[in-house]
Amino acid sequence: PISPEMTAAGLRRLVRGLLKKLLLAESAAAVANAVYALAPEQLGMGLAWLGAVSYCFQIFFDFSGYSDMAIGLGRIFGFRYLENFDYPYISASITEFWRRWHISLSTWFRDYVYIPLGGNRCGLARQALNLLIVWSLTGFWHGAGWNFVMWGLYYFVILFIEKLFLLKALDKLPKLFRHVYALLLIVIGWVIFASDDVSVLLPYLGSMFGANGAVGGMDVYTLFTKAALLIICCVASTELPKRLFLSATGAMNEKAAFTIKSVMTIALLALSMILLIGDSYNPFLYFRF
Repeated sequence: PISPEMTAAGLRRLVRGLLKKLLLAESAAAVANAVYALAPEQLGMGLAWLGAVSYCFQIFFDFSGYSDMAIGLGRIFGFRYLENFDYPYISASITEFWRRWHISLSTWFRDYVYIPLGGNRCGLARQALNLLIVWSLTGFWHGAGWNFVMWGLYYFVILFIEKLFLLKALDKLPKLFRHVYALLLIVIGWVIFASDDVSVLLPYLGSMFGANGAVGGMDVYTLFTKAALLIICCVASTELPKRLFLSATGAMNEKAAFTIKSVMTIALLALSMILLIGDSYNPFLYFRF
């Protein structure tokens, strides 16, 4: 069934996804591409982390924006697609991260590979083998490259360790420490994922952890000029904007709230059109995989 309410909600979701791609993902991509174009030995710690974090935001806003557009288009035509992202960067563990990131992929592998293999219903050694098979396939699903194989094995090791004992230990720590732990491993995971040339992977990770010195003058300048973008991306990857918007419109009557939402949607669509006209062809990053 198609209704005006669903069509309006779908249009809002479509425009939100479009803006994520055009404004946030493309801005983060420009920074990440500039950093990754440098040789690892040219990178101080600050620049290396800037490139890695920018790529994290690029892939999140690119793919979640793409998913928002698909969900919004579906809703316009009367279909209700499942959510594909649930604020993954607020996770406090890697196990939680994979419940929130690319939900359609992770649930597919769970339902059609992990559970048919036996899932958690068998001994520890078989559970480890099942996880290894799932994450090897997840890596290969993204492409036949050593970086994807290493990325899959990386998450297999972390998730198995969390399953063994680490999750229980993490639960005893303050949430801030658990969040920092998860984000650190997520950033390193995306560095592995993005390293098409695996020969630069270890040098790049070395740069992130001070192999080429700490923060230099160029690092400070670049970080300062990109600070606003990083702050906007940080806030936009959390539930805060949604909560603020719901809080602001919740006190209004239905007609006023609908008017505000409509005006904002038209304004954001106009901004998206301006960004599209002023830019070149930028396909979705996840189309590669």
